[in-house]
Amino acid sequence: MQRFRRLRANAAMRRMVRETRLDPAELIYPIFVAEGENIKNPVDSMPTVFQYSIDRLPDILPQIADSGISGLLIFGIPAHKDARGSEAYNDNGVTQRAVRYIKEHYPDMLVIADVCLCEYTDHGHCGLVCGGRILNDETLPLLCAMSVSLARAGADIIAPSDMMDGRVAAIRQALDENGFIDTPIIAYSAKFASGYYSPFRDAAHSAPGFGDRKTYQMDPANGREALREIADDIAEGADMVMVKPALAYLDVLRAARERFDLPLVAYNVSGEFSMVKAAAQLGWIDERRIVMENLTAIKRAGADIIITYHALDAAEWIKEERL
Repeated sequence: MQRFRRLRANAAMRRMVRETRLDPAELIYPIFVAEGENIKNPVDSMPTVFQYSIDRLPDILPQIADSGISGLLIFGIPAHKDARGSEAYNDNGVTQRAVRYIKEHYPDMLVIADVCLCEYTDHGHCGLVCGGRILNDETLPLLCAMSVSLARAGADIIAPSDMMDGRVAAIRQALDENGFIDTPIIAYSAKFASGYYSPFRDAAHSAPGFGDRKTYQMDPANGREALREIADDIAEGADMVMVKPALAYLDVLRAARERFDLPLVAYNVSGEFSMVKAAAQLGWIDERRIVMENLTAIKRAGADIIITYHALDAAEWIKEERL
């Protein structure tokens, strides 16, 4: 008879033979930056998450810098929105100014800039709209302009999340032509049309004004298509690829890990975060234990990097477990 319990006898033994280990450097923390002054608005559907104006970023940046995580993913919330999302590629837009502020005060902090029009358009969709239809090819030049503008502001990594076909190749060409040859791209390659995004849309003010995003984000039922999306983004020049959401798509993460050797990113999204927070507030679960179990599952499935709103808490818990 196999005695598997021999290697579970005590905490030291379990730590020694542990197969999957989390490290703070594998975590990225998303932040929301709003136009205006003296803004620190709580996001009601995401406990402990806030919208910050640029002058209030000192409320959160020191904690990020001291946590040991690799950096942040930035989303901007402009005061002005229009049909073309013009603030997305305004060199003096809120996101660009926030990136410059962060890099001025924390030059070593890794800043990943999300590239999508949804927070900047008055209709809330990720691309241009004509007759109720989201236009693919016509949107690409705007995504390129946004990418170049954010790279010029100092973003270390460009992360297109719009799910327009061909956008990785277009953005790569635009970055290269503007002198940003060394700026990597994290492609939101397998981004599913998920119900887990609702709290994020509260935080980013990005809910679509009509319809939904099912014509450009992926059908949750399609795993093989996700691998084709990832392969296409790699062929177009992506340096890292992403699966989003994470927990409901661990099978896609595992399949991507087995097939591709690029760094693989998983986004532990707002709905996944908020369900844990809500249950913990009601006393139904042990938050720390559940968060660490979820993140370990994402890592075990194959993720190299995890974007999560739990990042700052998890980094502290990881450090405590090492003591």
